[in-house]
Amino acid sequence: MTAEMPVEGTNGGAAAPTRGLLIVNQQSRSGKHLAERAMRALEKAGVDYEHEVPTHRHDISRLIRAGKGRVDRVLVGGGDGTMNAAAPGLIDTGVPLGILPLGTANDLARTLNIPFDLDGAANVIAAGRTRSIDLGEVNGHPYFNVASLGIGVDLTRALTRDAKQRWGPLGYAIAGLRVLNRLRAFVAEIETDGQTQRSRTVHLAVGNGRHYGGGMTVSEEALLDDGRLDVYSLEVDSVWQLLRLLPALRSGRTRQWTEIRTLAGQRIDVRTRRPRSVNADGEIVTRTPAAFRVLPGAVRVFAP
Repeated sequence: MTAEMPVEGTNGGAAAPTRGLLIVNQQSRSGKHLAERAMRALEKAGVDYEHEVPTHRHDISRLIRAGKGRVDRVLVGGGDGTMNAAAPGLIDTGVPLGILPLGTANDLARTLNIPFDLDGAANVIAAGRTRSIDLGEVNGHPYFNVASLGIGVDLTRALTRDAKQRWGPLGYAIAGLRVLNRLRAFVAEIETDGQTQRSRTVHLAVGNGRHYGGGMTVSEEALLDDGRLDVYSLEVDSVWQLLRLLPALRSGRTRQWTEIRTLAGQRIDVRTRRPRSVNADGEIVTRTPAAFRVLPGAVRVFAP
């Protein structure tokens, strides 16, 4: 596991950050209402910043790259999709990430034990302690938490922005019920460490982090700095079988179930008979065939 470390000053010693770039996703569930609260929390914690408002999620990495040399940290307010949009810019610049959880699920913050309340999250940033974490990557698209095929993609399509704004975390359950009514299995070839397995599955998840989907767990052993990807495939034939597995999927204790195939590796290749969409951190980013790999220590984040 990578040890936590202080942000380095210009003299090579530990120093608190001097100025940050605050980027708030105004399109997240409560972004417009919580942006000012996020600013007050940062000011209360003594964190200096300049503020940029992206017009689209694709602007986030552009703004991060434009701030290189001017700021020494990036403070991102939003949910997991917003953090995902920041990943390419963070990789390119090496500037550490401060997380202000303003989304529906906030699974990256959950995995890192970052408080969901803004005062607590701002205090984590003000403390100036960072740790290096891995990223996953699928067909060139980086992600923090999980990339998936099957139910994960169907859930992304069913979970509209309006549903998240109206129902919050409950929106996942409502969208999940819609998805279960259309449950269909597909066949995937999964290659890792030179060995190929064939899985008839309804859901295939390739996790870098531990949590996704509002608190679901890829594996109870998964860490953000373990240098590997954790995979599970749900090989069920009915909704009732799937519902029986929900406690295990919530806790990550999946190895005891024959209906859950588990794998791990630094590189995972997935092929399907027909191209299937792949979801990463709640955004549909590519299609199969899908090449997954781990990017060890790719990003630094402020964490407790």
